[in-house]
Amino acid sequence: MADPTPTTPIRVPRLMWVAYGRVCARLGRDRTEDLIGHIRQQVTQHGDAEDLADLAAAENELRERRARKGGRPRGKGNAGKGTAFRREG
Repeated sequence: MADPTPTTPIRVPRLMWVAYGRVCARLGRDRTEDLIGHIRQQVTQHGDAEDLADLAAAENELRERRARKGGRPRGKGNAGKGTAFRREG
């Protein structure tokens, strides 16, 4: 079995991350889904042949992972509410 999809930390101001989570929730998406969509769009619009080939391979990887797991179920009421950056207080 392949390794799980790796996490890739990014530096984002906490309040920006919280606001982004709320916006994604209103759009019915989670942050990961939204970020992957943005990355896909950027690579499609601006990538060279190598980038596009890597994107195609990555899309196949995502399809295979989701097929093994029975698809990617959407969370009920959890959109945009990741725990890694939960605001205290």
